[in-house]
Amino acid sequence: MIGRTALAVCAMTLLCTGPARAHHSFAAFFDPDRLIRIKGTVTDFHFTNPHGTIGLDVRGSDGKVQKWRAETNAPVVLMRRGWTRTSVKPGDVITIEGWSSRDGKPYLRLKQAFDASGKAIGAQFGQTDS
Repeated sequence: MIGRTALAVCAMTLLCTGPARAHHSFAAFFDPDRLIRIKGTVTDFHFTNPHGTIGLDVRGSDGKVQKWRAETNAPVVLMRRGWTRTSVKPGDVITIEGWSSRDGKPYLRLKQAFDASGKAIGAQFGQTDS
C-alpha cells in the first residue's frame, strides 16, 4: 500500500510542477527580443506579492491616452534593488524600459524605471529575476 501511495504522490508532484514553472516563465508572457521604452504618468503602484505592478497613462503620437501596466518583481526583490513603497506615486511622470507582452497588449515586464529628471529608480532587473 505504501508503494501505491508513494507512486501517487510522485505522479501528482510531476503533474503539478509544469503549471508552476509555466507561471514563472518570463518567455511565456514577454518577448525577450522586444525591449521597449514608454513614458507616462503613474496612476497606481502596487507593492504586492507575487508581483508588483505600475499603472501608467501613456499619451500616444495621436494624442490619445493609453492605459499601460508594467509588471515588477515581488516586494522583497524590489527592496533589494533600492525600491520602496513610495518610489513612484500617482501623478509622477516616469519612463519605463521593459520587455513587451507577447500578445500585443499594453503590458510589459519592468527592466528599468527613470524619474522625470532621467535618474534611475533603483537598480535594473533582468529576465531571470524573481
